[in-house]
Amino acid sequence: MRFRPCIDIHNGQVRQIVGGSLADSGDRAEVNFSSRRGADYYARLYKKDGLTGGHVILLNPPSSSYYNETRRQAFLALSSYPGGLQIGGGVTADNAKEYLDAGASHVIVTSYVFRDGELKMESLKRLADAVGKEHIVIDLSCRKRGEDYYVVTDRWQKFTDMKLSREALGSIARYCDEFLVHGVDVEGKSAGIDSGLVGILKSFDEAPVTYAGGIGSYGDIEKLKEASDGKLDFTVGSALDLFGGRLSYDKVKNIV
Repeated sequence: MRFRPCIDIHNGQVRQIVGGSLADSGDRAEVNFSSRRGADYYARLYKKDGLTGGHVILLNPPSSSYYNETRRQAFLALSSYPGGLQIGGGVTADNAKEYLDAGASHVIVTSYVFRDGELKMESLKRLADAVGKEHIVIDLSCRKRGEDYYVVTDRWQKFTDMKLSREALGSIARYCDEFLVHGVDVEGKSAGIDSGLVGILKSFDEAPVTYAGGIGSYGDIEKLKEASDGKLDFTVGSALDLFGGRLSYDKVKNIV
């Protein structure tokens, strides 16, 4: 179990938002924190502290008037910490190599491989052919429906037909190096982990999994460690003092 840092970029700024509030129309989101510092500041900090596998996420789509500035910030981060960060947001087989050439260790994909409510295996295979599975992280943003969890897309608003399970993860693990799994129902709320989701993830051991969502206290991190038997890595966003929260970055970065 290790801490994975993050740099979320929205409207050209490093921000923390409430997960389910993101909307492309008007580039709107419920914002928990907006930083006065550029993305490169956080990248240099993570490099200094020897933290690897952090996530740089572009939260604006290419159609946004903010997209170019958001992308510029992302490239600043990558160039400040070559090989130490992963990047996601609008990644496709056509542009993935550009991000790797700019310094990303991995590309993170969701919407490219989930379209029209279903997993597009041909897209995933094309991406793996383009950059190699060792450079791919699949981001599975999950929401609960009934008693089960399903992957959601389109700014976390649209349910796909993929029900999360050990078998489902295994079916796509051969095309990626890691998974990043967001508990969308608790994302950005610092109100505790999604224990049901964690219970599913801990049963999977074919590839590393990073859990994101709801961590708001040191107790939540301990609960995650216990609930996952220490198998899952984790990331903390809004609750971290780097982003206006109460949890000490200096303490969290050393939790194992």
